[in-house]
Amino acid sequence: MHKTIAFPELVLPDFSVFPKGVGSFNFLSGVRRHLHQYPELGFHEMNTAQFLRGVLCQAGLKPSAPLGKTGFFVDIEGLPNGRAVGYRADMDALPIQDLKKVPYASKTSGKAHLCGHDIHSTVAVGVALALLARRASFRGKVRVFFQPAEETSPSGAPLMIRDGVLEGLEAAFALHVDPTLPTGIFGLKAGASTAAADTFQVRVSGEKTGHSARPHESGDPVWIITQIMNALYQLVGRITDSRNPAVLTICTLEAGKALNVIPKTASFGGTLRVADQQDRFKLRQHLIQTVEQIGTLYGAIPEVSYQFGAPAVINDPGLHQVVSETTKRLFGSEAIFKIPRPSMGAEDFSHYGEYLPIYLVRLGTQSSASTAYPLHDARFDADEHALQPAIELMTASLIHFLES
Repeated sequence: MHKTIAFPELVLPDFSVFPKGVGSFNFLSGVRRHLHQYPELGFHEMNTAQFLRGVLCQAGLKPSAPLGKTGFFVDIEGLPNGRAVGYRADMDALPIQDLKKVPYASKTSGKAHLCGHDIHSTVAVGVALALLARRASFRGKVRVFFQPAEETSPSGAPLMIRDGVLEGLEAAFALHVDPTLPTGIFGLKAGASTAAADTFQVRVSGEKTGHSARPHESGDPVWIITQIMNALYQLVGRITDSRNPAVLTICTLEAGKALNVIPKTASFGGTLRVADQQDRFKLRQHLIQTVEQIGTLYGAIPEVSYQFGAPAVINDPGLHQVVSETTKRLFGSEAIFKIPRPSMGAEDFSHYGEYLPIYLVRLGTQSSASTAYPLHDARFDADEHALQPAIELMTASLIHFLES
């Protein structure tokens, strides 16, 4: 049930110096901490969206009608006859208990912002306000959009696309917090930045249950799935180039209940994460064939279900140049961490890349032991001093794109 919460009164910053200045930091921290205290799960971000809409309206912007259930966007129009570019932030939290002992810890039991989406939304608010203050200095349009349900499957990006968020745009940018990088450092990479993440479920059925002393009489689905699992683990690096990142992981396993009864069915499931699209389809094909052939070979009935998840984020080389040049100009080359290889995690920002060039920046948010916990850890926190440089970089990169 949707429960309305009270929103804090926030003093808008001085736009002549935004996002710099004490007033700007206090404002941004206030936005982030409110979001952090009141997390909402995917497709249920009603209060989150209402709060963000209110902040943007207070600044004079006009949010759109809802897209993708709870998502929305604001357009910042510069001078006429220019290009159009998008900036995306996600809003949803995770179904995990927040274990931090801080004043702004989650007030909602079992839900917490442990992947930095509160930071992402706050940066997006800052980008919108910074562009609004500079709208007379650039030509074109920036659409800042707030997306629901990045963490769920299916996720929110396809629904945002379905509802037209990309109409008229030529490219899209986003960022993601990275607690492995120090505050003030930006992780940049052209090409694959994250992996595609697909899921699979396998079920093997024998003719009947049987006695553990006589497995030959019933068929043994437990033994059969162990053969299948061992074969699947050997696919990566055997049918694909071992230099291409890929990882297959089995995470669930279910079979019988009694120690002396061979069950009629056994099942398992897991994920396949691949950075290369051709490898993705090749591994999927071999996974399905392996299950069917081994199951049939031993007289069982194999069933396999394979679900495509988010594709890999492929950072456009041209946008990489835009962000790299902007980072060097604002903060120096020492602020750039050249990401050597893609993350095997997934990001549904990748869906937008199927329609236009995209670029995902890694934002360093570590400044102490308390901000060094990994993403999705129940103690995860981020250094709020990363907010201002993030807004500076993304705002300037968007303007650079419009001018290029």
